[in-house]
Amino acid sequence: MGSGYFLKAAWRKLVMMNYVIDPQVLTNYVPRHTELDFWDGKCYVSLVGFMFQNTQVKGIRVPWHVNFEEVNLRFYVRYKDGEAWKRGVVFVNEIVPKPLISWIANILYKEHYLCLPMHHEWIERNHQLEIAYSWKKKHWHHMKVIASPDSKPIEPGSEEEFISEHYWGYTKVHDRTSEYEVEHPRWEVYPIQSFSLALNFEEVYGSDFAFLNNMQPHSVFLAEGSAIGVKKGKWITGT
Repeated sequence: MGSGYFLKAAWRKLVMMNYVIDPQVLTNYVPRHTELDFWDGKCYVSLVGFMFQNTQVKGIRVPWHVNFEEVNLRFYVRYKDGEAWKRGVVFVNEIVPKPLISWIANILYKEHYLCLPMHHEWIERNHQLEIAYSWKKKHWHHMKVIASPDSKPIEPGSEEEFISEHYWGYTKVHDRTSEYEVEHPRWEVYPIQSFSLALNFEEVYGSDFAFLNNMQPHSVFLAEGSAIGVKKGKWITGT
């Protein structure tokens, strides 16, 4: 990756738990100038947990802010820029354990970060991977997968491709929309053997998402991840 990046890091071992929901739930969350993006006619929200590694902000590794967990709840939109469609994500909420990271993201990218106690477990054996992320808001919550240790390429046109191949971030700030670009190579995924989730969605994400407590994920993925680069954001203008 060349110059011009505000943040560079690696995103590793991304657990993605995906729910098919009524798109009306997201009406008040969709940023201006964007529209919901669907796969196979379905509207998704995803709970995603992963590790930030080797994090640099404007080329600087900030002490105690280099390696840390993140868990986010996100959904998928697209924005027509001229004749081209840009496919992106919108974050309902992002949780990290580092206050400086949440402050930077909230101030510069107008994102919705929370700073909470977190930890993770990576157990790598010959026959399986065990990957878990935990965070505490009132109570401890966690997500965990057990997967085959042999990754495989993401199939073109697949659900995995739709969930992972969004390279723009959009944020609703009152009646304005900010946009930023995220660059990374195409990822590989590990076949899932089993998963578990202990999460009170209402406690962490509010009453709009309480219904997820009574749903099972439509799909669960574990992506290896890669180095990533996040460019400085900008405001979208237009009618």
